[in-house]
Amino acid sequence: MDRQNLTLMTDLYELTMMQGYYKNKDQNETVIFDAFYRTNPCGGGYAISAGLEQVIQYIRELHFDEEDIDYLASLGIFQPDFLEYLRTFRFSGDIYAIPEGTVMFPREPIIKVIAPIMEAQLVETAILNIINHQSLIATKAARVCYAAKGDGIMEFGLRRAQGPDAGTYGARAAMIGGCIGTSNVLCGQLFDVPVKGTHAHSWIMSFPDEYTAFKTYADMYPSACILLADTYDTLKSGVPNAIKVFTEMREAGIPLSFYGIRLDSGDLAYLSKKARKMLDEAGFPDAVISASNDLDEYLIDSLKAQGAAITSWGVGTNLITSKDNPSFGGVYKLAAIRDKDGHFIPKIKLSENSEKVTNPGNKKIYRVYEKETGKIKADLICLAEEEYSEADELVLFDPMEPWKKTKLKGGTYTLRPLMKQIFKEGQCCYTSPRVMDIRAYCQQELDTLWDETKRLVNPQAVYVDLSKKLYDVKMELLEQMSEK
Repeated sequence: MDRQNLTLMTDLYELTMMQGYYKNKDQNETVIFDAFYRTNPCGGGYAISAGLEQVIQYIRELHFDEEDIDYLASLGIFQPDFLEYLRTFRFSGDIYAIPEGTVMFPREPIIKVIAPIMEAQLVETAILNIINHQSLIATKAARVCYAAKGDGIMEFGLRRAQGPDAGTYGARAAMIGGCIGTSNVLCGQLFDVPVKGTHAHSWIMSFPDEYTAFKTYADMYPSACILLADTYDTLKSGVPNAIKVFTEMREAGIPLSFYGIRLDSGDLAYLSKKARKMLDEAGFPDAVISASNDLDEYLIDSLKAQGAAITSWGVGTNLITSKDNPSFGGVYKLAAIRDKDGHFIPKIKLSENSEKVTNPGNKKIYRVYEKETGKIKADLICLAEEEYSEADELVLFDPMEPWKKTKLKGGTYTLRPLMKQIFKEGQCCYTSPRVMDIRAYCQQELDTLWDETKRLVNPQAVYVDLSKKLYDVKMELLEQMSEK
């Protein structure tokens, strides 16, 4: 899974269009495609970028081997000269991207591909597949972690994920979004992230009684002793037996470094408060109470509001599948074509839905921060050649409602370019950080959001504005199209 040729992981029309370009256009005609999304997932105020490392691996491995050529030939729709061209196919273009773990917003390019048209067309499907999935799960994880208000979230949805890849790369994305560990051992091996877990009800049921099961587990794993307390009766059996084992461990001089109980059913608010009282009265105030059982950000938020005495959460199905919003909705659109003089001619896609009208041209993104607080004021999409000085006044306006303007005085804001170059002339020029380093960066990114944007329901939107120059280009194209 960590290294494989995914060249044919594409939609057929990418290949039929490639053959059309090969037969009818200059093979070296350079274009720009933007990958972006239109709506924040889960009704939230932001998204988290993830999956870039796998995009890099995909581009590096991009080639058609003999089995690929033979299969395409068997379809009967590709001509011999085109198939011969594919034998030496390699990506030779440039790629720019928002780094993993970055907070991002609708309509701004996540990835920008500048390449000969056949190359840029082929990579569409795989880029969207990878970025859409991991960005979705990273965003969902960030929301779940926000609801937990500092409590640890463990991802353990592998058995409910849509296949091995979704389970493993979804766990990777969940770690980027803020989880403290995953139950997925393969993810731990591939990406050097913490793996965590307790035991199942079957462990308890396989022993003559609950106490013996707890005792045996504690003897084997004294430094990670979280006991599942709800196999039979949580308050009458599970918690008392756990307390008995903890007492024996303490009397035997075994350090209680990480210990406690897990609840997986019932009224978690009620049971956790009762269990907390029992553990405290028995002299174990630092015992962990963890919980699972179909949790998501809304249920965790509700349990916190009810005063649940839970400090560690295991989240599975609803996280690894983003059950309430299972699709990220990223798209990949042509933005410009280079002419014979080397200039990029902006292109625009029209739609009866205004939110589907694309932003044309060769673009870049500046993040605008309020200097006093360090919080995000807005994102500014502009043309690649535009430069700004933080000493000058900056005028921001909503591209959908341009009469809404904000003026920032020079010296009151800071600017940060968001996109980094990933490939240059087909060669990777970027080193992906370790997943745990991306996770730490993501936490810093989330700290730049206002609380109003992070709230789970009806968040305040962060404005994504166009520069005046880009806005004028867009309006000119719209005017030209309306005259045709």
